[in-house]
Order: sequence, then C-alpha cells, then structure tokens
Amino acid sequence: MADSTALRARDTIYAGGEWRAAVSGATREILDPADARAFAVVAEGDEKDTDLAVAAARRAFDEGPWPRTPVTERAALLRRVADLLVRDREELGLLEAQDAGKTVEEGRVDIDCVADAFRYFADLVAAEAPGRVVDAGSPDIHSVVVHEPVGVCALITPWNYPLLQASWKIAPALAAGNTFVVKPSEITPMTTVALIGLLTEAGLPAGVANIVTGPGHTVGARMAEHPDVDLVSFTGGLVSGTKVAQAAAPTVKKVALELGGKNPNVVFADACATEEGFDTAVDQALNAAFIHSGQVCSAGARLIVEESVRDRFVAELARRAEKIRLGRGTEDGVECGPLVSAQQREKVESYVDSALKAGAVLRCGGKRPEPAPERPASGYFYEPTVLDRCHREMRVVREEVFGPVLTVETFRSEDEAVALANDTEYGLAGGVWTADPGRARRVAGRLRHGTVWINDFHPYLPQAEWGGFGKSGTGRELGPAGLAEYRETKHVYQNLAPAPVRWFRG
Repeated sequence: MADSTALRARDTIYAGGEWRAAVSGATREILDPADARAFAVVAEGDEKDTDLAVAAARRAFDEGPWPRTPVTERAALLRRVADLLVRDREELGLLEAQDAGKTVEEGRVDIDCVADAFRYFADLVAAEAPGRVVDAGSPDIHSVVVHEPVGVCALITPWNYPLLQASWKIAPALAAGNTFVVKPSEITPMTTVALIGLLTEAGLPAGVANIVTGPGHTVGARMAEHPDVDLVSFTGGLVSGTKVAQAAAPTVKKVALELGGKNPNVVFADACATEEGFDTAVDQALNAAFIHSGQVCSAGARLIVEESVRDRFVAELARRAEKIRLGRGTEDGVECGPLVSAQQREKVESYVDSALKAGAVLRCGGKRPEPAPERPASGYFYEPTVLDRCHREMRVVREEVFGPVLTVETFRSEDEAVALANDTEYGLAGGVWTADPGRARRVAGRLRHGTVWINDFHPYLPQAEWGGFGKSGTGRELGPAGLAEYRETKHVYQNLAPAPVRWFRG
C-alpha cells in the first residue's frame, strides 16, 4: 500500500457548479488493481452530500435554462463533449486502464465508444420531429403527442466499464433535457469525475450535471429513495438492483435496471467444418470469455459446444488460454489485466473451488499466476480458466462469476442447444456459431436474450437498444429506446373553436 500522505485528496463531489470535499470530510483511496497501491484519493460522500447534489439538480431543472434549451443547442453541446473526449483520448484511456485494471488498448476503445455515444444521441434528438400529430377527426382540433424530459435523474454506474456505462446514461439524459446526479462505483470513479469536468468545459449550465463519489449503501441508496428524484437508472448486480427497485417504489419514480447476465455461446459443429471456421470460433470464444478478465456483463462465460467437436475445441481453447499474457495493462504485449479488487478475486476463486468439488474438470488456469515484472505479486491477477464437463446444477454455471472463468457444456441436437442456452434466470446476451443460415435464424429467434450475436461476439451498435430478458433487467439503453427512458409523454389537445358542452343546464 502506498503512503497515502503522498497523495492529495481531490474534491470530487460536484454540486451546483462547485467542486468540494465531502460534508463529513471523509476520503477514500483508489487502488491500482495491478499492484494494490493507491494512486488517488477522492471524497467519500454520504447522504448529506447526495441531498445537496439532488437539490442542485432540482433547482437547475425547475428554474434553470437547460430543459428549455432548444434541441439544436443541446445537440451541439453533446458534440462538443465528444470532441473533448477525442482530444483527451490518451489521458482518459490510460486513466480508465489504471482505474479498472484493463489494458490501455481497451481503455482507448472505451473512450472512442463514449464519444460515439454522445454523437449518436446528439444526432438522434437533432433529427427528431417536434411531435406526433394525432388526427382528432376535426379541423378545429389540433392534437399532438410530445416528449418532455423526466426531470432529475439519478444515475448509478458499475465498476467494470466506468466511463462507457456512464455515457450510456448521461448522453441520453442530457439530450432529452434532464438534469442528473451520477454515482460512479466507489472503486473506479476517476474517469467519471473527469467527464463532469469536460461537460463543464463544453458549457453545460451549473447544476445540470452533478456527481457524488461514495459507496452504494449510502449515496446510491439515498439517490434511489429521494423524493426529488424522478428517475433512477442503475447498472450493476441483481442483488443491488433489486434493492434499488425496492427503494424507488414508495415514490413511484421511473426505474431502469440493467443487471447481470450468464451468457451462452453456442457452437455448432458445422461452424468448425473448415480450419478457418474452427480457428475463428475458438478465437471468438476466447474473446467472449476473457476480454477485461471476464468482468463484463455480456461475457460469453458459458460455452455450449456440439459433442462431436467438443474434445478438439476444448483442447485448443485451453492451449490458447494458457498463452494469454497477464499483466499491468500499461505494459506492452499484455493481453489481460487483473481483477478489479481482492474481494473480486476471492469471489472468483470460490466459484472455481466449488465447481471442482462438484465434478468439473480443470483444463487450464484455476489459480493465481506466478509473479513477473509486469505482474506484481500484490496485484489481483487470476489465470484464464477453462472448466470442462460442467452441468446446470453447478453454481459456476448458474451464477454470474464476473471473472476469467469459462464453463463448457455439450449438446447433441439443436433443440438441446436452445434448451441449455435458455436455461438461466438471466437473459442478457448470447452467441450462435453455425454455417447454416437457416439454423442461425431459427436458433437466434428461439433464444430468450436481449442481444444475440451470430458468428460474432461482443460488438454493439449505439443505434440498437441494449437490454435483457428475465432478471437481466427492465431498462433499455442506447438506440431510440435508450432516449425514451429519459422522457415523459404528453398529449396536447387544443380546441381552436371552443363551445359549451351543455352537459349541465344550471
């Protein structure tokens, strides 16, 4: 652990246009998961800080100019933010890598995607019609359906993709004319703090954007229950998401939840009929499971492979997984970084231990790696792990591990493949690998998952909605539906020739 006296605590709470420390004076060290050393100290907010930020957002919505700012001006500001993100790409990509433990290359890609999200929502609102005219059957009646901002939005984001997930909420919230308070994860807050600075630099009025750094059980809980919050959007785990929904229920505010996933990657034998097809399917299975050390809600953590190719496929998968280079994300040649915290690594270890006791066969990994110059012993590293001969009764198959662990199940028929893929309480994403276009469409149509990739895994489009079935959540992000989450609908009915109704004679 670094000597925290060498680090100056930053005022990372932003409310009403002012940066400040926590009311209590509390702070938190932010650790680099590659070596467990503190590289920053931030303000540790609580309920009092949350109330101040919500009050600032409330005033800015009720009295400030932003909700009434023309759409073209709001869109122009979002585009300026995108330009600033591009300008600061290297700095922000490095900070994201250090904060979350991913590689710098992944961090840079994240910043590109964040800029894309701001541009997309700018273009979307700028191109919209002012309202949908409803035919009332009379020339004397003007009837139109319009969309208005929800109000004050509470945005709670996860630790695995700090800035990307924040942008999926902040960009549409601002495009729709809302004000907001954002709470980043207490362990990876740095790039979200930086984004608030860029919003200010772009000219966003004071009070529209507010941030409270602090833990979920105080800041997040208060945001969800606060009577002056009109919408709460949460991305994270199922248990926490359930608590958010319960806290929001008494005030009947809008709730958008993007929760976990236990995502199947189904490989049919015909996808592996050629050497090129086989190599591609194996490569994408590695990508699906091990990008960002598996700390991805849409990770293809369940490999469901046809029995006739299982032995060869798993052998090659394990061989290549053993060659993945672990280390600090800023080091050249590193392909996979550490887990985000000691607690997360211990959770992963417990899942692997339980799987082995339940009969799973370890093909590779399953332990902490040997220390190396690019991989300090103090870092939270864990080897990419392949567990073969898995079945539905195992916790590692049913529950979200959020680590570099891939389980292998097998099937013999298309119906069995679909049944296995849908045998989960989640329904976020899944993949299908086949050379048969008809089979691809049939299987994709039968999968109960919000996103289905065919002969690919992990890409997303800003224009397409992102959400899930089952316990993967109730909200939608990205696309027109993502913007709709941050709006209310109003029907304006205007009688151009009013006349008495004469129901009551008087």
